[in-house]
Amino acid sequence: MRRARSPRRPVARAVAAALLTVAPLAAQSPPAAADSVELPAIPAVLAPDAACTQASGETARDKPWTRQVLGLSRTWPLADGGGVTVGVVDTGVGTNIPALSGRVTAVGGAGTDCVGHGSFAAGLIAAKPGAGSGMAGAAPGARILAVRGTDQRGNPTAVQLASGIRAAADGGADVIYVGRALPTGKALLTAAAAHAARRGALVVAPFAPDALPEDPTTGKPAKPAPWYWPAAAPGVLSVMDYGPDGTRPENAPETSGADLAAPGDAVVSVGPRGRGHFIGSGSSLAAANVAGAAALVRARYPEMTPAQVSRQLITAGYPAVPPRLDPYAAVTSVLTDKQGAAPRQVPAHVPPKPSAEPRDRALLIAGAGLGVVVLMAAAAAVIPRGRARGWRPAGQDRTVA
Repeated sequence: MRRARSPRRPVARAVAAALLTVAPLAAQSPPAAADSVELPAIPAVLAPDAACTQASGETARDKPWTRQVLGLSRTWPLADGGGVTVGVVDTGVGTNIPALSGRVTAVGGAGTDCVGHGSFAAGLIAAKPGAGSGMAGAAPGARILAVRGTDQRGNPTAVQLASGIRAAADGGADVIYVGRALPTGKALLTAAAAHAARRGALVVAPFAPDALPEDPTTGKPAKPAPWYWPAAAPGVLSVMDYGPDGTRPENAPETSGADLAAPGDAVVSVGPRGRGHFIGSGSSLAAANVAGAAALVRARYPEMTPAQVSRQLITAGYPAVPPRLDPYAAVTSVLTDKQGAAPRQVPAHVPPKPSAEPRDRALLIAGAGLGVVVLMAAAAAVIPRGRARGWRPAGQDRTVA
């Protein structure tokens, strides 16, 4: 169980903190001629009168800061997520995103994404690097199973999230990413997470919402709830975010209750369609990076249970409160008790009773040696005295001629 204690900031904050070299997709000018501009922010929820998120006309040319922090380039030769399916329970995932081409399967109508948040998260999880772009997901070999967990505008309910988790588990997902955190729905979401665990899937969820709703009476962000679901459910890996400078905003929730921290502020990913990129912030996006890392661990160690994958990620993390995600360490660390099994009991071996012959022989030799020593000592004392008396018996005087 984990607790949030302070408000969350809007998802689009601090975009300028991660200024990237980008260029219009249609432009064919060399990189040197490109201007440094900001990428458009990805929304989490659309306003009632807002249009669906359109394709971005900008693409990030440089490698995002997360690539180096997570050590992905040296991790991929060991595991790239191939053979692993990650369920994305969010606003849907576009099926015509080039970076995810051929690797998205949608349940129901989840193949369209009006908001773009689910597509953005799926890109953080599994996007392949593109020509002229440094953006890539944590597990570029993984497959995506898109499941809608919100309405068309991105508003979630506990029933929708719980149904999405169950559908992803029943659809064969090995890892299930949940892009929302709700203050209600404990029973529904706890049961859904338990169902996923029984199906062999690890559920990864944000520790707290990316932004708190507005209190209608005060016009200010509402007070945070003591718990958020499904993150607080047993067996769910809860995640908080941090930014390029390694810190978090002053108004962000405390991280002491989260299981893991990961890059989530000013991160770059794909949109609901096209080759363009967006920028976003929030613990929901940090959870997407962790879901991708979980796919790497599952690809490397397919025999691990969900609980063991979770423990592998936490134990291998950089020491902090909470630990910080380290995918390379997670796929290379060997934990002595990671399988969770008790030490194997080995039957005691009682050697046969030793033969008495060597001991008797040793005693005989030792006795003989001791006898020789005693005789030599006696001779050393008697012989000089016998010579002095001319070998006469004791008590007899020498006769002088």
